[in-house]
Amino acid sequence: MKLDQALVDAAIAQLEKRWPPDEPGGAAAVYLDDGRILTSVALDNINAGVTLCHETGAYCQAYTLDRRVTASVCVFRAPEDGRFVVLPPCGICQERLALWGPDVEVGVPDPEDPTRWQPRTLAEVNPYYWARHFAGGSWPSEELHAG
Repeated sequence: MKLDQALVDAAIAQLEKRWPPDEPGGAAAVYLDDGRILTSVALDNINAGVTLCHETGAYCQAYTLDRRVTASVCVFRAPEDGRFVVLPPCGICQERLALWGPDVEVGVPDPEDPTRWQPRTLAEVNPYYWARHFAGGSWPSEELHAG
């Protein structure tokens, strides 16, 4: 499944279910290779060192189910005006997604209009992925990622 508005909407629905309208918040949604959507949110903990990215729960669930993630999106509600924005995956989430290969699609903000989003593959977001060095210049296999 490719990244589409339905996946963004699933992340927004999860955000709205978890966070009150007057609070900033975030959530994520992923497509699995069988078409299912998984959603997750970050832990809201006073010690920021123990929190995880919004996407982490869905990634772990996909791995538990032995399914491939084909697309991932993270949304955030801006505190100043309540609008929803798509956040690109952080470097750690890019590394987590790398397990499923360079063609996983992720949402990134449109450079012309940050209120809109665009799909990009991991290879487009991270064209100089470090682990290629250990895989002879190609994207590392799932076996290499699993170590």
